[in-house]
Amino acid sequence: MASNEVVIVMVPLPLQGHLNQLLHLSRLISTYNIPVHFVGTPNHNRQAKLRVQGWDQTSDGSNYIQFHDFSIPPFPCPPPNPSAPTKFPSHLQPTFQATTHLRHPVAALLRKLASQSRRVVVIHDSLMASVIQDVGSIVNTESYTFHTVSAFAIFLLLWESIGKPSELEGVEVQIPDTVPRLEDCFPDEFFDFVVAQYEYKKYSSGSIFNTSKTIEGQYIDLLSKLGDNKKHWAIGPFNPVSISLKTPKHMCLDWLDKQDANSVIYVSFGTTTTMTDEQIMELAIGLEESKQKFIWVLRDADKGDLFLDGDQVRKPKLPEGYEQRVKDRGVVVRDWAPQLEILSHKSIAWFVSHCGWNSCMESVTMGVPIACWPMHSDQPRNTVLVTRVLKVGLVMRDWERRGELVTSSMVKDGVQKLMGSGEADVIRKRAGELGVAVRGSMGKGGTSRAELSSFVAHITR
Repeated sequence: MASNEVVIVMVPLPLQGHLNQLLHLSRLISTYNIPVHFVGTPNHNRQAKLRVQGWDQTSDGSNYIQFHDFSIPPFPCPPPNPSAPTKFPSHLQPTFQATTHLRHPVAALLRKLASQSRRVVVIHDSLMASVIQDVGSIVNTESYTFHTVSAFAIFLLLWESIGKPSELEGVEVQIPDTVPRLEDCFPDEFFDFVVAQYEYKKYSSGSIFNTSKTIEGQYIDLLSKLGDNKKHWAIGPFNPVSISLKTPKHMCLDWLDKQDANSVIYVSFGTTTTMTDEQIMELAIGLEESKQKFIWVLRDADKGDLFLDGDQVRKPKLPEGYEQRVKDRGVVVRDWAPQLEILSHKSIAWFVSHCGWNSCMESVTMGVPIACWPMHSDQPRNTVLVTRVLKVGLVMRDWERRGELVTSSMVKDGVQKLMGSGEADVIRKRAGELGVAVRGSMGKGGTSRAELSSFVAHITR
């Protein structure tokens, strides 16, 4: 069978952590010489290509990836609100709703491809199920749900929905005590959007996770015992495990080249977090007073469209003369930072993170332990996985105290613990060992490589 008899259509939710994962997966699948069609609005496709890291878009099989720009009606793109009562990026809700306009252009593409191919395989973000609902009426077409969160988070959701049984098919369910309540992690408006996608679950032929059985094998296995009779593939990490650096290098990488191994703390809270001015000041002072080396990515959450009114982005303020005072041991990055390249650098000792799943997977892959400061969504539950199941991280900010200010003294003490305690050293060693295992899982004979090959064999059957 010629591989071009089967084509893939990727349908991501247009947020950075979602675009990024499916573009990385596109690269992996394209190495099997299978054409991939990546769909989105012009600006969201532009964003995905602009920010991709770790591989060369002009090679690495990317000639098999074709982008389709679909225009949709204008939608509101308000800036993030630093003073909002929760850290959830509610300013992106109009973006979520606007994705419904992709349904008809996506369906038209699927019909065209179906007329030219033996099989069309749709891989869609779980939050884009309504967009691909026409799959059921298009011949030669099947769909697979991509979960952008951990298998642990999805298992918890389904397990709780059936009453938290202590065992499944004779296998004990081992979940840490006091897992954060889901109701505290999302606003009602977003819950409604998620629930609206469930109507279209019936069109899914299986699930894909950006994880490795090396990390979450027990939860992948437990998911298979929940009775939906659908296959689950753990084919992560999607991100490259060996990094191709872009040239010229980002200035922060030049700075890292001059630092000792395991001497720098990387601080970043992702693309959907916005801090108050007061919290930024406390974090700045705490980092300075810790006397430790750091790279701090300081920027507001993305808007729904990065390229709309780009000059109207808030520039968070730091204490007077701050960057000059810390220049010998700290770098503040105010624009987009190459996170994967930073985490792969030998000088990075710890990652102070919001614990979005994308960041967790990148950090675990590179063997960097995580200091967890969860903000919203799946992040509080990812913190449980990182700190209490995998034991490759420490809690920097307790989720139960999320409404309180993290003071400079708390930041200082936390950072000093990361860089100067026996407990932190043990965790860093464990993270390094897990990173070796995860990278190995994508190599020849590895579990994730076998899962990827199994998925490709299934869709090209």
